[in-house]
Amino acid sequence: MYEDMGGEETVLNLARAWHTRVMADEIVSHAFSHGFHSEHTERLAAYWAEALGGPTRYSDCFGNESTVVRMHSGNGPHEEMDRRAVACFDEALVDAGLDGHDRLRQVLHNYFEWATTTTMSRYHRSEEEVPEGLRIPKWSWDGLVRDLSPDEV
Repeated sequence: MYEDMGGEETVLNLARAWHTRVMADEIVSHAFSHGFHSEHTERLAAYWAEALGGPTRYSDCFGNESTVVRMHSGNGPHEEMDRRAVACFDEALVDAGLDGHDRLRQVLHNYFEWATTTTMSRYHRSEEEVPEGLRIPKWSWDGLVRDLSPDEV
């Protein structure tokens, strides 16, 4: 997915476009009201790149899936915010020039919707519930890539 969508620069442009969209959204921007890292967009791009088959920069430099899920946990259910975040992502796909390929746009939408409504919203009550050592889920043209344990390979 990563190379097919245009690699590092395209993923960074998508992250920038999404961040601009969510900051302008009265509901989704609330998630950032407590502040955010000055390199949020770059880290988000690194996370998405890794999830979509690109370099493992996020895991190598910033943390694992447990780190990311903890940032999104302990805030109670927020279905409306999730729905609007997905809508912002769909608009960001257009902003980043990824609207010319229907299948690519649909697969990226499916990835973001899945990540937003499952992994990122699984632990509503507390970030302390998030297990250690989670790996960033990988997504392909066919959806979620099952991560085999070493003894299954």
